Amino acid sequence: MKVKKSISLKQLVQIALLIAVNVAVARFFIIPVPMTHGNINLCDAGIFIAALLFGRKAGLIVGGLSGFLLDLISGYPQYMFFSLIIHGLEGFLAGWLSEHPSRKALVAAMGTGVLVMVAGYFATDTLLYQLQAGLIGIPTNLFQGVIGGLVALPVYYRLRGRIVSHSK
Repeated sequence: MKVKKSISLKQLVQIALLIAVNVAVARFFIIPVPMTHGNINLCDAGIFIAALLFGRKAGLIVGGLSGFLLDLISGYPQYMFFSLIIHGLEGFLAGWLSEHPSRKALVAAMGTGVLVMVAGYFATDTLLYQLQAGLIGIPTNLFQGVIGGLVALPVYYRLRGRIVSHSK
């Protein structure tokens, strides 16, 4: 029988800090996109940093809660629960696919996360508004995800030796 590992207090504090910093940074660097009723922000960068450094569990938690809280405080409550799922899945997949961190694996992990995020918001915008809103959101969400990955990768390389990961 395999014993389930519980999360340590240190890991819990690190994850909580990542959520807080991610929401603050993403809220500060936010660009509203009226055509999609959404915005462009740096939330994906924090999700990828958490996922690459701490694994899929942290990616899931930081992604889901960051997206949820950011929508709540930014005036986009219609997206909160969608963001919880979409960004949570983005972080989970990025963390899972980067468990053996070669440069190719990291890029593939973030690329997969971006594609999941873009597809998720395409479906959300189409469901909430109409197909045109979903289509307009594709390039803006793709831009947001790619910028998030470009910000996250050098931060990951800078921090990976300084932060000991126990949650992968």
